[in-house]
Amino acid sequence: MPEKIPLLVAEEVVAGYLPGVDILTGVSMTLGEGELVGIIGPNGAGKSTLVKALFGLVKVRSGLVTLRGEDISNLPAHELVARGVGYVPQLRNVFGTLTVEENLRMGLYLRPEAWAERFSAVTALFPLLEERRGQRAGLLSGGERQMLAMGRALMMDPTVLLLDEPSAGLSPSNQDMVFETVRAIADSGVSVIMVEQNARRCLLISDRGYVLDQGRNAHTGTGADLLHDPKVVGLYLGTLGRAQ
Repeated sequence: MPEKIPLLVAEEVVAGYLPGVDILTGVSMTLGEGELVGIIGPNGAGKSTLVKALFGLVKVRSGLVTLRGEDISNLPAHELVARGVGYVPQLRNVFGTLTVEENLRMGLYLRPEAWAERFSAVTALFPLLEERRGQRAGLLSGGERQMLAMGRALMMDPTVLLLDEPSAGLSPSNQDMVFETVRAIADSGVSVIMVEQNARRCLLISDRGYVLDQGRNAHTGTGADLLHDPKVVGLYLGTLGRAQ
C-alpha cells in the first residue's frame, strides 16, 4: 500500500480529566488521507480519552494536534466540525425522540442550506436511513442507531471521522453491520479513526493500527501485521479479540 499523506497528526499528547492526573502520557499517531486507523488496547489504556482529546472534549496539556499541518489543539468542538472533523461518541449518540430525518438535520446545523445534497449523499451510503426517515430513532435497533449516528456525523461532509467504540453493547449481527458500515465510510474517501474494544475485528478492517497501554503507544503497524505480531497476540488479542 502506498504511503498515505498525513492528514491528522497527534504528537506526544498529554491529556486528562482531573488536574494533575494524566490519562495520556505522550501518545503520538498519524492519520493519512483515506485511511482507516484502529486504536486498540486494554481497558483504561486511554483510547477514548485520545479521540476526545482530538475532538477538543478533553484538554491537551502538552503536545500538539494538527490537521493538514495547522494546530487544532484544544479548539472547541463546533470549530472542529466546521474544519471537517466529525465525532461519534459511544453513548447517547442519537436523539431517540426525534425522527431519523430530524437527527440528520441536527447534524447539518452549520449548513442547513446543503440539506438536499448531503441527505442524498448520506442515504446513498446508507439506504436504510432514507427508508426510515420518518421513524423515531429510539425505535431503531442498536446497529441501526449506530448507523444513524455515523450518518449524522457525515452530514457535514467531514474529511476526518472519529468513532468511539462503535460496536460496544451490540449483538454479533449488529456488530457485523457496524464494521461493514465503518469500512464503507472509509472506502468512500473519509479518513477514519476508530477506537474499538473488539480488537481483532477492528484490525481486520483497519489499514493501520495503534495499540495503547497505560496512556502511551505500545505497538503500531498495519492491521494485518498487528494481527500476526506474537507480542500483540499474546498480550492483547488473547483477551481483547475473543469476539469474532
